[in-house]
Amino acid sequence: MSTASSASLVLGGGCFWCTDAAYRLLPGVTAVTSGYAGAALPNPTYEQICSGRTGHAEVIKIDFDPAQVSLAKLLEYFWHVHDPTQVGGQGNDHGTQYRSIILYADDAQRTAAELSRAEAQESLDTAITTEIVPLVKFWPAEEYHQDYFAKHPDQGYCSVVIRPKIAKLRRALGAPA
Repeated sequence: MSTASSASLVLGGGCFWCTDAAYRLLPGVTAVTSGYAGAALPNPTYEQICSGRTGHAEVIKIDFDPAQVSLAKLLEYFWHVHDPTQVGGQGNDHGTQYRSIILYADDAQRTAAELSRAEAQESLDTAITTEIVPLVKFWPAEEYHQDYFAKHPDQGYCSVVIRPKIAKLRRALGAPA
């Protein structure tokens, strides 16, 4: 979906609670929706995708204003938000649902994603494992997953995993942690 003042990008870098919180920090991001993509089963539930049998990944749909933040900037940020070299998950989150993935909506997004991946690879010693595949369908996750970190900052996973990651990203962006 894109117009002169709105565009969207779907990507996954592990737990969607983490990537959701990370992308909300960027100026020009107008909305972030946690969801599922990358497989054919319609209307997947969290329980179904956690089984690892549906093929879906936990992803986020980032709506943004291209006049304020470019697709290239969103993709560049992606390589810092997670470990794109880890196979089979992120950190302690293991399973195909936590894989690194960029789902492109058109040829321009595919080209931008491939270029961004090549540029990111130049600064890494380990191969990037991120999939770059066409977006067939984005399924929003259940309401309780939306903006999870902001709603549950003291929940165990949020305090131990997300809060330190967000503090580090804030410092890298020049914002107070």
